[in-house]
Amino acid sequence: MNAFNLPTPPQANFSLVLVNYKTLDLTRMCLELLREHVTEQQIPVWVVDNDSADASLDYLRSLDWINLIERPSPGKEAGHIAHGKALDLVLDKVATDYLFLLHTDTFVYDKEVFSMMMRECTKTPDIAAVGCVEQINRGMLRDTWRLTSRFCKHYVRRAKTQLGLKTKEPKPYRETHLKSFCTLWNARLMKSQGLHFCMDDRVPGYTLQDRMSALGYGIKFLSPRKIFHYLDHIQSGTVAAAGTYGKDHRRTKMYQASLKRFQGQRA
Repeated sequence: MNAFNLPTPPQANFSLVLVNYKTLDLTRMCLELLREHVTEQQIPVWVVDNDSADASLDYLRSLDWINLIERPSPGKEAGHIAHGKALDLVLDKVATDYLFLLHTDTFVYDKEVFSMMMRECTKTPDIAAVGCVEQINRGMLRDTWRLTSRFCKHYVRRAKTQLGLKTKEPKPYRETHLKSFCTLWNARLMKSQGLHFCMDDRVPGYTLQDRMSALGYGIKFLSPRKIFHYLDHIQSGTVAAAGTYGKDHRRTKMYQASLKRFQGQRA
């Protein structure tokens, strides 16, 4: 059998979606890491630009292997709402049963992550989503300290509230919702229930996860150690890249240091 007679690989049963907003360096790096794999495997890639009106949009227009949606100006929408509505645009268009959500500050180095997450999501027909509740891999010691400190803060605030003292609202000390930097959703199940990503003013996907869980569908939680074996993610990198925090903000400095490190690894 020669190269001309090789069978064409079947199109994947999932699509990839990213939302771009003024993150040229991140978007280019993210997509370049994906390009060879997605073109070989015929994986549909959808990118929604949220009215960047900058060089990142020019870059996306130059790519002939992605499906680009140029979303009109979101106006005064909060960033997470604009992101959620962009995801819903793609959800309405994809024909695949599954939809991978990636952020432009997610850098996939081992493409086996897609197969691994698909295996987890298709073990039983009632799995709604697969992902991770943490955006970075802190390691066991830092995770333990973070959980302990948040646990103490939560119950101190609850005690103050019961005593009638002024305090902030106690937040859950455990993360319970999948983070969308790399999450696989069963789009077929979502559509069958008439659900989508942006259903209220919460972070897109949070209410969706709650609704799917209430309906009896399963959510598969991956440990940070497992998922970050395949990829890297700059926490809040897209927000920092867009200049939202300001140049001297802690998150901006973290973003710049992380991007420099990742670029150095590829050099």
